[in-house]
Amino acid sequence: MAARPERVLETLDELERLVVDDPELCIRYSEGPEKDGTSSTDTESGLELPGLSVNPLRPEEWWSRPLADWLARQLCQYKHLSEKNPDRFAWVLRGRTVGRGPDNEPLLADVEPVARLSDALLDEAERRYEERFEAGQGPED
Repeated sequence: MAARPERVLETLDELERLVVDDPELCIRYSEGPEKDGTSSTDTESGLELPGLSVNPLRPEEWWSRPLADWLARQLCQYKHLSEKNPDRFAWVLRGRTVGRGPDNEPLLADVEPVARLSDALLDEAERRYEERFEAGQGPED
C-alpha cells in the first residue's frame, strides 16, 4: 500500500509547474493512499471498480484558457468530498489507466502518490474558480 505523500503544495503556481512537467497527473480526494487500497467503489451500484477514481489535471485539447483555470475547476469539482468528511484531503497522484468509472472518470491502478494540496492552495483555487467561471451554471440557467 502506498504511503501518504510527504510533499505539500502551497500554491496554484506550484501545482501548475508540476502538471507542466508531468501532464499525466491526477487529483483525488480521499483519506489517503494507505486507506484507499487499490480500488474505488461505485456508491450507487455498490460495485467495486478496477482502480481508483480520479480527476485528470491535464486539460483537454479543446481547452484554450490558462492551465491555472483548468486546475482550479478540476480541484473545485470534488472539493465537497473533503468538506463532508474532514479526514479526506486532496492529493496528486499518477498511475496506469485501467478503465472509466460511472461518471466517465479515469480509474487508475499502480498508483504513486506525488503530493498533497494545502488548504491555502484549495482556497486559492476556489477564489480563481469563482472569479473566472459561471460556477454551477447549466444550459437551463
